[in-house]
Amino acid sequence: MKVAAYARYSSENQREESIEAQLRAIREYCQKNDIQLVKIYTDEAKSATTDDRPGFLQMIQDSSLGLFSAVIVHKLDRFSRDRYDSAFYKRQLKKNGVRLISVLENLDDSPESIILESVLEGMAEYYSRNLAREIMKGMKETALQCKHTGGKPPLGYDIADDKTYIVNEHEAQAVKLIFKMYAYGKGYYEIIDKLNKDGYRTKTGRPFGKNSIHEILKNEKYRGVYIYNRTASKQAGKRNHHRSKSEDEIIKIEGGMPKIIDDETWKAVQERMEKNRRGPAANKAKEIYLLSGLIYCGKCGGAMVGNRRRSGASKTIYVAYECSTRKRTKKCDMKDVSKNIVENAVIEHLEKNVFSIGAINELVDKISEYAESQNKEINRDIKAFTDQLAGVQTEINNIVAAIAKGMYHESMKAKMDELEAKKANLTIKLEEAKLQAKTHSPTPDMIRNYLQKDADIKSKNLEEQKRIIQTYVKKIIVYEDRISIDTIVDLNGGAKPYRFKSTISIRNYRHKTRLHKK
Repeated sequence: MKVAAYARYSSENQREESIEAQLRAIREYCQKNDIQLVKIYTDEAKSATTDDRPGFLQMIQDSSLGLFSAVIVHKLDRFSRDRYDSAFYKRQLKKNGVRLISVLENLDDSPESIILESVLEGMAEYYSRNLAREIMKGMKETALQCKHTGGKPPLGYDIADDKTYIVNEHEAQAVKLIFKMYAYGKGYYEIIDKLNKDGYRTKTGRPFGKNSIHEILKNEKYRGVYIYNRTASKQAGKRNHHRSKSEDEIIKIEGGMPKIIDDETWKAVQERMEKNRRGPAANKAKEIYLLSGLIYCGKCGGAMVGNRRRSGASKTIYVAYECSTRKRTKKCDMKDVSKNIVENAVIEHLEKNVFSIGAINELVDKISEYAESQNKEINRDIKAFTDQLAGVQTEINNIVAAIAKGMYHESMKAKMDELEAKKANLTIKLEEAKLQAKTHSPTPDMIRNYLQKDADIKSKNLEEQKRIIQTYVKKIIVYEDRISIDTIVDLNGGAKPYRFKSTISIRNYRHKTRLHKK
């Protein structure tokens, strides 16, 4: 089997394994399991909660080329600490015929392993968010003093030695020009042309563009207001700079910044921007399809994809899943199915058959049993490494004792070097085995809490619903008269404990939906 390795080192925690140590463990794993390592991808000082990882993204892109059939990481949180992000990219790998292997979390394809992997990812995500909270505490204290909290300062400002903001007079002239021209009715492109002709540049030294002008015009810092913690949290791995947090979460301090724009000009600019925002070009909401990558046509087997269109004389918006074969080649006559009908059917199925009290109890038992079986092998390794380390230490002590008695020989130095190297290697293996045992030891309560947090799937937001569905559903097949739902576990007390298939009548479900609407 040909595999690729991915290693990442984050500057957030200097105690994390270095890239070299991760790659060494991966190479040993490959050698032990007769695996051919053909490609290595790395990212240094990159967080696993962001898509800003060029090595990682290149690995995902190359997975479609057939160069390797698996990606190996030292630990799951090297791949991603965000569950949605992790599920999204693992699904991309799976579509390309590539599986994900973790050296420390030796998980297989069994349902217990799949859920345990989700539990471990949830634990890693909790760690990441908890770390972020601790960092945020310190940054808020800095913000309350109206000091710079990191990153590049806005155009028009520099940072003093005490971390306070000071005006950059040359850049401030560009800021004043932008506000003045916009307040007088000039458009973005006129402003951009003037700035670039006069030799002004953005904070990064590039020519001005439309987005940079827009961000400057709505930045309250220019009217003297210090602002911190405005940008909304990340969604699906990316920070949305167009969404703001609630006012009670944002730190705003009037007079906390040196003022560049007067209040009258600021007001005129904001009134014009608000007027333009309410115009016909306002952005429309983006549709979220919960079953992407899971839903297939019952006639031809092709994937079904989301489609949003207007239909009828009233031009009513109709959102559905349609057969990609029919859409692309017209060789399938499968009708599309309402997005609401099929998504609601899947959500109800999970609520009744996966998240019931009995189902969760059964899952907790199975996952706990699986985790314990994994730990037996790990504990054997820990004992073996401990015994070997004790033997090596005894040899070292004997040589030291002999030298102390005057029994020195040149061969002793070479032997000591050999033993010290062996000791260092065994020490690393022992620590890794202990870490592996720790990651495979979630308590029943931890597992139960992880599963129960998804039980209220109907009340979750769309992104959370999508993450839950992608975790627990294997495949959905839509026929003209029914929907077949295949989950990763049978939690209905049946004889087959690993897979549950349910068939739902579309006709009955449409009737049920109409009754609910009444």
